[in-house]
Amino acid sequence: MVQQFGTDIKRRSGHHRDRQVPCGMIRLLLSLSIITAGLMTGYCIRLVARRYRPRADLASLRRALQVIALLGLNPIATFSAIWAFELDNLRIALLPALGVLTLALGGLAGILMGRAQRLSRTQAGAYFCASGMFNIGSIGGLLVFLFLGEAGFALVPFFRLFEEFSYYAFFFPIAKNHGDGEAGADGRSRLATIVRDPFILVAVTSILLGFTLNLTGVSRPALFSRVNSVVIPAGSFLLLASIGIAMEFRRIRKYLRPAMLVALTKFVFVPSVVVSAAALLGLGRFDDGLALKVVLILSSTPVAFLALVPPALYKLDLDLANSAWIVTTALLAVVVPLQMVVIRLLG
Repeated sequence: MVQQFGTDIKRRSGHHRDRQVPCGMIRLLLSLSIITAGLMTGYCIRLVARRYRPRADLASLRRALQVIALLGLNPIATFSAIWAFELDNLRIALLPALGVLTLALGGLAGILMGRAQRLSRTQAGAYFCASGMFNIGSIGGLLVFLFLGEAGFALVPFFRLFEEFSYYAFFFPIAKNHGDGEAGADGRSRLATIVRDPFILVAVTSILLGFTLNLTGVSRPALFSRVNSVVIPAGSFLLLASIGIAMEFRRIRKYLRPAMLVALTKFVFVPSVVVSAAALLGLGRFDDGLALKVVLILSSTPVAFLALVPPALYKLDLDLANSAWIVTTALLAVVVPLQMVVIRLLG
């Protein structure tokens, strides 16, 4: 079992929260181990199925893993973490705006860098998706939990409150405009799809439930801290395994340069701007800078696996998007230790 994190984080008396996190090296190794194990488990399943069960329905398996994680495990972690969090600073309301800023900066950089590199239209569309869509959930949420405990994890849903809406309402249409795939739905139809999406509905419901329980003043049972110490890593592992099942290593060398430029955007440019904005807005002035540290981690995550969907759907350069995803995910071996160093510098 992963160590118990953030024990009794709700302290109405005003004392600091006791996060009880393990030493830095253990946190670092644990985070990289879970990410690597999840991806490699999925990839090994893919290889075994390709060799021994070529007709196996891996798409259904991936969907099942995502359903278990997103509709079963993650809602438990979300509502229980928010339930125990001290909602005593209005600056937390700035987190959704900072989340949108992260996506917008990545997308804008993707458009400008695509033009600077003189990419073809289909390449530019794939580059835009890779640059602007971040793996805030399975990787970002896991790193926040391992580094900052439940107290930090409780802030993740706020940061990514408009993530799915931004992707479907803006990123998909812009990607479609770069491709020659089948005609997509109009704005009203896309909005209806978002509203009816069970993953979005469950996520919003878990946030509202956590809010409601928090505002009642009823203390959360201590059992939930132990439950989350298992549920959060397990949910991330399943999502990463579902991603690993679809990993493709073809033609990475051809797209190494644009992939590295995407990494520069995600790990240097975007977090520099977003963290600076968060600091200017005062998110580092309370609770030992917890919110600022959360913003740092979530704004410096690799390419989201969802970034591979528009290229496949709209006939963009899927190899470019796939290469950027693999390269930025692999660079976590360097980025995660740097994140930990900066978190320590923030106090």
